[in-house]
Amino acid sequence: MAEAPVSCDCFVSLPPGSRDDHVIFGKNSDRPRDEVQEVAHYPAASHPPGSMQECTYIQIPQVEHTHAVVLSKPAWMWGAEMGANDQGVCIGNEAVWTREPVTPGEALLGMDLVRLGLERGDSAWAALTVITSLLEQHGQGGPCREDPEPFSYHNTFLLVDRNEAWVLETAGRLWAAQKVTEGVKNISNQLTIGAEVSAEHPELRSVAQAQGWWDGEGEFNFSRVFSPENPPARMELAKQRYKGGTELLQQHDGSVTAEVMISILRDKPSGICMDSGGFCTTGSMVSVLPRDTSLPCIHLFTATPDPSRSVFKPFVFSDCCTPVLRVVSPQFGADDPVRKKPRFQSQVDRRHDLYKAHQVALNTMETNPDEGLAIHEILRELESQCLSEISAMLNGEIPGEELGDLFFDCVDTEIKFYQ
Repeated sequence: MAEAPVSCDCFVSLPPGSRDDHVIFGKNSDRPRDEVQEVAHYPAASHPPGSMQECTYIQIPQVEHTHAVVLSKPAWMWGAEMGANDQGVCIGNEAVWTREPVTPGEALLGMDLVRLGLERGDSAWAALTVITSLLEQHGQGGPCREDPEPFSYHNTFLLVDRNEAWVLETAGRLWAAQKVTEGVKNISNQLTIGAEVSAEHPELRSVAQAQGWWDGEGEFNFSRVFSPENPPARMELAKQRYKGGTELLQQHDGSVTAEVMISILRDKPSGICMDSGGFCTTGSMVSVLPRDTSLPCIHLFTATPDPSRSVFKPFVFSDCCTPVLRVVSPQFGADDPVRKKPRFQSQVDRRHDLYKAHQVALNTMETNPDEGLAIHEILRELESQCLSEISAMLNGEIPGEELGDLFFDCVDTEIKFYQ
């Protein structure tokens, strides 16, 4: 049996934790080593009454209007590990296990809920209410990796907008949320909300009391009440990463920028950047959300594994975003192994153009250290140029509309360089 996923880390910095008047979001997605992560943009859309939305495993009623989104997503699923919408909302999720059992059968994946929250929520709080409402209606569950061996989990989420952040932690259909309005915060694969519960499922405490997990009189500490008595080893390991991530954020408290967040996602000693074993960091994202609403939000994606050897490329929502098909995986329609039942009985090649080119470059880095160092330095220079343009835009030196094709240009340049 394949090793289960062990990691994922989400971070946020709000003023005064950030150097500038920006909210900074970051996430590493740690998944099976050979899983391809694509970056896909879906424009805003209107939908006819009564239409349905096909998610990874189930259909749910569609809403009248969906926001434009950009997503970093495992290529085989409908949902996303992380992403942003054109309203300035970012969401990332983490696997978690609780005292509530994981329900067998297929429902909404946590990754589906990330995408649905972004498509339907115009603020972090609105996206949270979307997710909790859908949890109540449809539940969460289903295989979370492209493998016939069943593997499912519950989810925690970090939801961020220009003004605030919310940590949402779930146990089946139950949930608790904590509002964050300043400073720095991170989450890993464990429950972190203690007694500081800002919002909760209406039956959360009565269920805990009925199960004998809480006496109904003492302090209600969500993490203490709902964490499993014998947590999986991966949750114990997550405590170390959570501590390491907290320490890295606190080292930069008051000076967090996009560059700082990128450096945290590239940190290997803490385990935040995974590059060994059966699982690794397969995609990374950093977002800059200015408090000044006249300035656009900037979203940086790698679209390739291992952020320490990848380029963060900036995406800006605009009225004329050029499709970036070279970071979108091939489609297999009805023949896709995820669509056939029983599921995942065969494998298909989901690599997109950038992924293939990056694989060749990684092989060169490993087999020819001198040439690999040269490649590394050139990639860092490309990234530095992109970050300089972003800084100029945020300082009002470059109109945001002029950067609408920057993601396309960066991907194209990176592939040409590898070739």
